[in-house]
Order: sequence, then C-alpha cells, then structure tokens
Amino acid sequence: MGVMCIVSPGRYTRPNLYLLFLIILQFGLHTVEGVWPLPQAFISSTERYPLNAQAFYFGYGRQSAIQQGCSVLDAAFKRYFPLIFPDYNPENGVLRPSQNKPFTFKISVDQDDCESYPNEDSSERYNLSVSAGRASLNAETVWGALRGLETFSQLVYQDDIGSYFVNRTEIDDFPRFQFRGILLDTSRHYLPMQTILKTLDAMAYSKFNVFHWHIVDDPSFPYQSSTFPDLSSKGAFHPMTHIYTQSDVRRVISYARLLGIRVLPEFDSPGHTKSWGKGHSDLLTPCYKGATPSGTFGPVNPVLPSTYQFMATLFEELSSVFPDSYIHLGGDEVDFSCWRSNPYVRAFMQSMGFGADFNKLQAFYIENIINITSALNKTSIVWQDVFDYHERRTSLSVVEVWRAGCYLCEVRKVVKAGLRVILASPWYLDQPGPTHNWARYYTVWPLAFKGSEEQKKLVIGGEVCMWGEYVDATNLTPRLWPRASAAAERLWSDERQTSSVDKAFPRLQDFRCKLLRRGIQAEPLYVGHCQHEYQGV
Repeated sequence: MGVMCIVSPGRYTRPNLYLLFLIILQFGLHTVEGVWPLPQAFISSTERYPLNAQAFYFGYGRQSAIQQGCSVLDAAFKRYFPLIFPDYNPENGVLRPSQNKPFTFKISVDQDDCESYPNEDSSERYNLSVSAGRASLNAETVWGALRGLETFSQLVYQDDIGSYFVNRTEIDDFPRFQFRGILLDTSRHYLPMQTILKTLDAMAYSKFNVFHWHIVDDPSFPYQSSTFPDLSSKGAFHPMTHIYTQSDVRRVISYARLLGIRVLPEFDSPGHTKSWGKGHSDLLTPCYKGATPSGTFGPVNPVLPSTYQFMATLFEELSSVFPDSYIHLGGDEVDFSCWRSNPYVRAFMQSMGFGADFNKLQAFYIENIINITSALNKTSIVWQDVFDYHERRTSLSVVEVWRAGCYLCEVRKVVKAGLRVILASPWYLDQPGPTHNWARYYTVWPLAFKGSEEQKKLVIGGEVCMWGEYVDATNLTPRLWPRASAAAERLWSDERQTSSVDKAFPRLQDFRCKLLRRGIQAEPLYVGHCQHEYQGV
C-alpha cells in the first residue's frame, strides 16, 4: 500500500488529504518533507523500507563505465555514509535480526570522467529509483551521480526511536541552469581554510556547482603568487598568517572537485587593485596634484607596456594553477579621477584618439587583458560595467549583472548583444537582514524579460554574492545559510513547481534542520525547533 505524492513539470497531484491523515494516524506512515532543491520530477510513496548501517552497501552497476577506484565516487561513498547514518557508531552498533536484510545502492555512470574536473558543459542529470532492498542511481557523469547521492541522503529519515527508513521513490532530475555559484570575498576579511572548505560542503548540500573566489581586492592580496611573491608578502594583511599558499589553493581546488564544484578565480582590475601596488610599485597609476605627483596611486596604469607584460606573466601562472576554463576579470567601479590627473595618461589618450573619453581608455585596457586570457584558452567573465561602456562588445563572452534597479533590463540588453549572462543582482546576501527575508531571494524569476528562447538560453545561471566588508569567519555561515539555499532552488528547480513561498517554507525549515545536523550553523527561519539542534563546532 502506498500513497503517492507526484511532482512533475507543469502539474502537481495531491491525494485525498483526509484519507492520508487517517492512514498516517493508523499506521504511522511518513514521508520526508522533501528534497532541497526540489527535483524536476519526484514521485514519493508512504511505502517505506528499513535501513541498517551494518547492512547498507554502495556499489557500481554492471553496465557502469566506471567501477571501484573512481576517486570522485569512492570518496563520495565514504563522505555520504555518515550523512545517511548520522548516529551510527561502529563500535556499539548491534545488528538486530529484524533489520539484517541488506540494502544495496548501485550507481551506474555513462562516462568515465573520474579524474577530470567539472566544467561548464558537465551534465548533472541523474535518475534515482528506491525500492525494497535496493536503490539505483543512473547518471551521465560522476557529477550527476554526486547530485543523486545528495538527494538520496536527504530522503533517509529516522523515527522517534532512531531507526532509519527510506520511502519508495522515483526521481528524474537535472538543473535548470548550468551555472549556480557562490562568491566569497577573501580580501576584505581573510577567511581561514576550514571556513572555505566548510562552505564548499554546504554548497554541495544545496547543489551549487561554482565557487567564485574573489580572492584579492583593494584591502589585501592574500594569494601567494609563485611568480610575484611580493604581491602577498607586502599586500596581504599578514605575510605569513593571512595568505593562501599554492598548497592551500590546490587543496581548495581538489576538495571542490570531489564535490563537483568548479573554482572560478577573480583577479579584478584595473580598479580594486590598491593592494597590488604594495608589492609591484610600477603597476598603479601615479596621481597628480597640478603638475607634480601627489604620492597617491589610482587604478592600474593602462598606458605602460610593462603593465601588460606583468599581467601576461601573472595570468599565465593563474591559468596553470586554476584548471577551470573560466576566469573572472572584474572591470567594475573604476574611478577615473587619478587617470584624469596624470599628464602622461592624458597624452596617451590623445595619441590614441580617445580624446577625453576615459571609458575608451578603460575599454582599451580590458581588451588587452581579454586578449591575454584568450591566448591562454580562458573564457573571461566581466562585471556588467565593462559591457555598459564597451563599444566593441564582440570581444566579450560572459557578463555578470550585479547592479540593483531593473536588473532584468540589463540582462535583456546583454543577451540581445548575443552574450552569455550570469545574474547576481537579486542575491547579494552580505548585508545583514532578518532571515525571513529568504523569500525575496526565492521569488526571483531570472527569465522574466521579453526575449526569444535563444536569447533566454544565454542566461547560463546565477550567483549568490557574499562580500566581505562586514563578513568574516564568525558570521559567514549563518549569514549565508539557509538564505543561499533559496537561490539554489531557484537556479536548480522548475520555477512552475517552486513559485509558492508558503509551500517552500516547511521544506526549507526541514532542510535547515538537516544543515544543522551536518554541522552547518544555519540561521532559523522563524519560531520552532529541530529534533537535532546545532551542537557547536
């Protein structure tokens, strides 16, 4: 006997609620609150099966292109076992006769991509089927298999005496958008390695797949360059304790890979570069007061050949350190006052025919940087400012829309120009606010603008931004979660199924409790409790 709750694109079928209530009263049947983010097609039954940690086995399907020895999935099996059975202790676990039926979870993957990195084209589609004594997970890639493992872990629940169960379930799932990112700013406040790694864990629980590492900015330069070590030794808050060594960066990339998360570095210029100048004195533009230098410095100096030689060498290093094909070049919020004060800059502009148009000078600089990164086979991302002032937009590839106001108006302009878009404007979470404002991050419709289907396909995803002016390791996690999970569902799920805040609320409450049990210090949504409250670090 089973009562079915069916969710599939464009329809929602609900059983007779009174009958369901009577069944639950009589038999104590249970369905989990749901999976977050909501799968595309989800059929769940009240028919349930007991699970026992001592009789639960991961394995590979016979037809799977990969078998034991796959680094990504072997690590995932070890990681998910304690997430599925959080109370299990092998030292005092006793196998009771009534629960000794084995449960086998078989994974089959079409492509052998175990030793690769996730990329912008990686499929994350999976099919999950749960029945008596077995579950089967089929995916095109290991990255889809990881998403299916996360879904299964959320389907398992405990009764009041701590026994584990999973319900009969059929899921066909895939992300709505290919790019689902979280930006962390490690320049305005240094974030310790453990804080970054813990954030990557939480990202995987919500099926985010891009870590946008805004690693350097005006306040500090914590990236330890092997080519230009003075950038961090003189530009970091502290040259020993507040840096990310090459080993640290490799660890973040490796850790993220095992979670199916891409690492997207951002080295923003020509503005936001004050810390760069401390370790490379000729890089920034000297500001003038009248006819003499004032002793202060502005953005990167765009008129010197040495600037581009330095950038070419730095980005060559970065292209070998960061394996992802995307790199973020920034390009936002450039203050022209220093360039305007410098007679050599003004003379260069006249010789180039720019007149007094500093937007043309900035475009000249960005063109050169894009040419450098293109030669390294990197796809460049820029903030929307570059698109807004750039006349030759054909050199641009991906534009990140971040400004407030009519952000969909900007999205429409970018896709009409044939460029890809990442939307960040509605998901700036760094400013403090009541947790119940998660609804404003949930009720975002990224494609609600006038345009063709082809144009809307150019919106490749969105991103939650956690800037660091008021955020460090003490408050990052509760400020980020569970509000970021609201954006995660908007970027993964079918928006026709997830348009109701009221229906989402109990599911998000349940998911927030899962985060707490997994050690993620997520803020409460409202009055209430979790069966397993946060126990500290």
